[in-house]
Amino acid sequence: MATELLSERRDAALVLTLRDPATRNALSPEANAAGIEAVKAAAAEPGIRAIVLRGDGAHFCAGGNVQRLNGVRQREPEEQAQSMALFHGFVEALRGCPKPVIAAVEGWAAGGGAALVLACDLVVAADDARFIFSYGKIGLSPDGGSSWHLGRLLPRGLALRMAWLPEPMTARDWQAHGLVQEVCDSGTALDRALALAAHLAKMSPQALASAKALICAAPDRELRAQLDAERDHFIANLFHRNGGEGLQAFIDKRPPNFYES
Repeated sequence: MATELLSERRDAALVLTLRDPATRNALSPEANAAGIEAVKAAAAEPGIRAIVLRGDGAHFCAGGNVQRLNGVRQREPEEQAQSMALFHGFVEALRGCPKPVIAAVEGWAAGGGAALVLACDLVVAADDARFIFSYGKIGLSPDGGSSWHLGRLLPRGLALRMAWLPEPMTARDWQAHGLVQEVCDSGTALDRALALAAHLAKMSPQALASAKALICAAPDRELRAQLDAERDHFIANLFHRNGGEGLQAFIDKRPPNFYES
């Protein structure tokens, strides 16, 4: 059975669960295609304020299914290209979603599974979670945007070491490098991620989307262009009704009640 992607609404959060414990939730074309559609639908639904991505059972995701990849070698390369287009489309959907995307990591996140973690905005990981890029061990190279994220987030030598050597890293290791934002007790990653999602749901969705867009674009912009973009986002949010609500709530010394759209 290929890994499937389950979708479940938890208050203002959409929980997406990769499920095939027999393969440690290894990636499948079906799950990637479902992920693209689920994230796009969540982005368009005002009532959904955050997305949580997790794996079923004891692990997050083992990355590519090695048995399937070995079988693909007996067919045309175009078949794998099409499969990777779905995986990369899922990564782009997570990265480009205007709403917060939170990874809840238990157990192993390996290869493409670790790449999915990097595509999320915030990462909550259990203290016994493990991360590894084991491409070199099986004669392959990075995918899923992992080289793009590692190359931007880490010093060159560290990024290369992680890409080249199959050395497991702990949640604390990733936290020390800024790749994990919260480490929690084993078995509580989903609950902690949902608590974070609930906290974010109390904030203006427009303001959150603006901050994500600005920060994601910043590395590719000159300062002047970034200042112009900040000006445009700031003015749009100031004159949005949520800007008015936030300012008035601050003046009134009460919690704001932001609108969904």
